[in-house]
Amino acid sequence: MATPDSTRFCISNLMSAATIRLQLRGRDREEVLQELIGAIPELATRPDARAALFKALVEREQLHSTGVGDGVALPHARQALTHVVEHPVIVLGRHPTGIAYGAIDGQPVRLFLLLVTTTVTEHLQVLARISRLIRNPDLRQNLLTATHPQVVLNLIRQTEESI
Repeated sequence: MATPDSTRFCISNLMSAATIRLQLRGRDREEVLQELIGAIPELATRPDARAALFKALVEREQLHSTGVGDGVALPHARQALTHVVEHPVIVLGRHPTGIAYGAIDGQPVRLFLLLVTTTVTEHLQVLARISRLIRNPDLRQNLLTATHPQVVLNLIRQTEESI
């Protein structure tokens, strides 16, 4: 049975069609991070917030890559960014060929789930949910072939309901 807290942090509830990019074009980590940031609607008119988020993401990647293996990266800042967003946001991006990202398994990354939160508690809870969700090999494969953002949302929602 779902609790209010578990549904509040459902990955599918933190995404929308606007935060899904199925054709990333970046040639390297920084370009892809910029594309993912560009998919956050509330940052469209806030260049300072976009720059702060990009800086935080790059600093995190310099510590250790967020490429978790199996063609997946979970870019996130080391800490919550209260001044960037008002609520947790997840951006899913897919690259057609993958890019070198320094992933733990050395493989190119094709699926990116950017996480931006406002509190440390949210950050940890959502990151844990994403990590658990993305371990599902069927979901990963289906995300690589999904043809529309709504299909992505449905896949994630169905997988969340099954775990």
